[in-house]
Amino acid sequence: MSGFIPGFDGDGIVTVNRVILKPNYGVEDLEERVAMLCENVKTYHSDTGFIGGMVLLNSGMISNEGSTVGQPVDNALKDREALIVTCWRSFEEHEASHRSPTFQPLFRSVLELCENGNEELAYRLLWSGKAYSKAEAVEARAAKQRFAATQA
Repeated sequence: MSGFIPGFDGDGIVTVNRVILKPNYGVEDLEERVAMLCENVKTYHSDTGFIGGMVLLNSGMISNEGSTVGQPVDNALKDREALIVTCWRSFEEHEASHRSPTFQPLFRSVLELCENGNEELAYRLLWSGKAYSKAEAVEARAAKQRFAATQA
């Protein structure tokens, strides 16, 4: 853990909601409703366990270098699938946020967009990291070369 998300350590949890938009809704609908929900969480739960989060939209791009299930060229969920990822000090604090009376109406508003209903999974952080600076990257490569030379 190298400060990728300041204040978030291995004791916290990450929750992930997968949203697939119903055909009659667009990205703008999702952005508007999720923005309202996220602002609520930041306002009312920053001091009760919320650490940070992000919303990710399926870009349609598929990594054929990183995929091992064939060589797909198209993704039908482009601009229809999003992940809402949040980081919390504890699962209990996350659950309390969902019981908040200010949260529930906004949450239901987002769920109206969802073709897939909702299942929110909680994960335990095993690793996080940010990129090295240019100087750190040069030093890391040099250290690897020095180590490899001592192993030969």
